[in-house]
Amino acid sequence: MKKIKAGVVGTGHLGKIHTKLFKEVHNCDFIGVYDLDFERAKNVAEELNTKAFKELDELIDEVDAVDIVATTSAHYKLVKKAFAKNKHVFVEKPITSQIWEAEDLVKEAEMKKLIFQVGHIERFNPALLTLEKYELNPVFVQTDRLAQFNPRGTDVAVVLDLMIHDIDIILSLIKSDVKDIKANGVAVVSDSIDIANARIEFENGAVANVTASRISQKKMRKMRMFQRDAYISLDFITGTSEVYRLVNPTGMPQNPFINFGEMGIGDKKKFVVYEQPEVKEVNALKLELEYFIDSIINDKKPIVSGKDGLKALKVAELIINKIEENKILN
Repeated sequence: MKKIKAGVVGTGHLGKIHTKLFKEVHNCDFIGVYDLDFERAKNVAEELNTKAFKELDELIDEVDAVDIVATTSAHYKLVKKAFAKNKHVFVEKPITSQIWEAEDLVKEAEMKKLIFQVGHIERFNPALLTLEKYELNPVFVQTDRLAQFNPRGTDVAVVLDLMIHDIDIILSLIKSDVKDIKANGVAVVSDSIDIANARIEFENGAVANVTASRISQKKMRKMRMFQRDAYISLDFITGTSEVYRLVNPTGMPQNPFINFGEMGIGDKKKFVVYEQPEVKEVNALKLELEYFIDSIINDKKPIVSGKDGLKALKVAELIINKIEENKILN
């Protein structure tokens, strides 16, 4: 099978991790790295036994696919440069700083039939992967994503830094257009929003309540979903999930993990069954890079496409705008 030649643009903390993992990806021939800071690129290249390029164009010319792990404000320019040379692109989230930039990139990728994947890594989190056998159709979602303060990422609002992970997952699960958004947030230790909460209402009646903070004393990345036949809890830190299902007596599993007994009356009586899906031992970042390479080889839509990245960015921007509106009103 053909190997895809790939390179990484940006050798900061995350870019170095991408480089290390890309070298382990099956069907990938890793070519090298580029960074505006050539010394940093050279140090990473020497440590990870690859090549550092002095010029971006030189790297792009030698590869089939470019992995962009630069600051968000540079995404548009870098992806455009790669697309101009007809290269496939993986870009870290958020897709771009501005909606018009993302729209332009999505349009160009479609026109040139290029694979364009956005790094919403939580789609590959073991907690979510454990639920593959379940039919997910939530009517209410509650998420809490709390992080300890880190100067990295404070150049953008916490909505784009952290909350966008949950926005992307919610949009992938609720197959309906957004009807309304209510949001509040405050800047505490930076010049942008550090704590935010949003209530997203969908046309089909589903609701998501999303909270994100980057000044918490402890980490938390949890999602709880309620649907007509189940309550599902996910912990993205431990990579585990728990499922409480309502089942008809005739559909009772032979060996349920725990049977909590009956609920309901008359012919509507059901059993409450608790299940803890088996944890999948995967490296989420490596897995998303593997899927990117696989999408190129098999010419298929990536799991998190440019369109998905654009949808998440649009909702994130709406939340930020609502927060700014509330500031003015107050």
